[in-house]
Amino acid sequence: MGMIIPEERIKLLDSLFEAFSIVAEGTYVYLCDMKYDYSRWSKTAVDSFGLPAEYMNGAGDIWEEHIHPEDRAAYRGSIEAIFSGEDDGHDMQYRARRRSGEYDVCTCRGIVIRDAEGNPDYFGGAIRNHGIHGNVDMLTGLRNQYGFFEDLHNHILKNTEVNICMLGINSFTEVNEMYGYNFGNLVLQKFGRYLLDYVGNRGNVYRMDGTKYAVISSTQTAEEIRQRYNEMREYYHKGLMVDDKLLLLDLSAGLLHLDNFEVDDQTAYSCLNFAYGESKIRRKGDLVEFYNHLTDENRDRLEKMQVIRNSIVQSYQGFFLLYQPVVSAGEEKVIGAEALIRWQSEKYGMVPPDHFIPILERDPIFISLGRWILKTALLDAAKFLTSNPDFVINVNLSYAQLEKPDFVDMVLAVLEETGFPAQNLCLEITERCRLLDMALLKNIFVNLQARGVKFALDDFGTGFSSVGIVKALTFDTIKIDRSFVQHIETDEKERELVRLFTGVADTFGAKVCVEGIETSGMKTILQQYPVTSFQGYYYSRPIPVQQFLTMLQG
Repeated sequence: MGMIIPEERIKLLDSLFEAFSIVAEGTYVYLCDMKYDYSRWSKTAVDSFGLPAEYMNGAGDIWEEHIHPEDRAAYRGSIEAIFSGEDDGHDMQYRARRRSGEYDVCTCRGIVIRDAEGNPDYFGGAIRNHGIHGNVDMLTGLRNQYGFFEDLHNHILKNTEVNICMLGINSFTEVNEMYGYNFGNLVLQKFGRYLLDYVGNRGNVYRMDGTKYAVISSTQTAEEIRQRYNEMREYYHKGLMVDDKLLLLDLSAGLLHLDNFEVDDQTAYSCLNFAYGESKIRRKGDLVEFYNHLTDENRDRLEKMQVIRNSIVQSYQGFFLLYQPVVSAGEEKVIGAEALIRWQSEKYGMVPPDHFIPILERDPIFISLGRWILKTALLDAAKFLTSNPDFVINVNLSYAQLEKPDFVDMVLAVLEETGFPAQNLCLEITERCRLLDMALLKNIFVNLQARGVKFALDDFGTGFSSVGIVKALTFDTIKIDRSFVQHIETDEKERELVRLFTGVADTFGAKVCVEGIETSGMKTILQQYPVTSFQGYYYSRPIPVQQFLTMLQG
């Protein structure tokens, strides 16, 4: 130990290392020349755990520093037994600290290779990280989403400026239903192969979940990616031959230019996923960039999302709720309130929800925020009930919450935790929930309404499917969007629309709440229609819980 290793021993070490690497796909490979205590480790291990380099002297001691203090004694004892010749290898499990400071559970298996005289010569093996998964997609042979996150993480660590594109095939369920899953898998394989050939050496290609793929490129500009995506769309619009069947495939794509390395891979992915969703839902497949222009304001947007995501993990620091009163249309008394989420920090000030909710909705972390919003609103509303036992608190829901299989259980659990009466809770959904399976929504409505929970349809009339949703689901209240009453004092067409909307609500047995009441004149006109309640700045802006409580008690 401590001697300079000869060049021929390094070459032999490299040859053995390559052999180990071939048979140990999906793990971190290590190989130590025991005579010189000189080791080579997988580059992925070096990047993930922040090791000094791929080649190291005294790697056992260096690695020990990354092992959880409670697991070090067992590790040290095993390494000492191996180097003394007492053991021929080990098979053990311990926790190892990643560069981020978090610990992953790892299984380490290694063997001693002896020389012709039977003396320990090499110690090599593989470490399987149970915190991550294998990085190869079995269907396409491309790197999978775990490989994507690992590579993206490393680009951020190395401050490598990259363009990241997510693209996917739309309406793929129809292909599976028409031709079967085996055929569908063949289409996904062909698409992946075409994408790999098309991108070539200009970037790395990944198979993400479902029908989504990603490309990370440090050489292509955003404009070049846009052009190549449009060429690909045109190619697939003409049709793809698979097993003598001609398929016309429709694509969507999102693009993120990453040149801010203060963010983490999950935040970058959330913003990329948002751009992809906008392409699919709102832009008919046109490529959507998260950054339209690389201005300081846009750059702040990504940094802001990083801070907001971190706030959720840090006990929802910076998040709070405001409450906007709902008043009865006749007596104009407060009968309820809508809970509205806000976030603020010293650096960014008050950030309105439309700046972060649409992005977070596509982030797994949003589910915990949604639960926090519901629980906080119920705990606050319990104080409002002392002044008015019939008070109803309205809480907005995202389609991302509704599509979770345990959504009903979550709502019931929060009601039980807070002791809040179910009949005083009204959950608001938007017309956008048409994207969800209607049978799923019906099941949610039936289960929660049976326990007394109410449902409202927010922004009625702003989408094409509003009447269809009202017909399919039983709403307690329909909320007419402010855009339909802004000029009601002078515009006869708006009055006719309100008459139409209230008629629809009455047909389906729902009450009507009109949002956006800003003047006495608007209120007076709307009182002539079968409207149950009002909401708007004429009565109050959204206010903090204590101010709302004072208003109720006064």
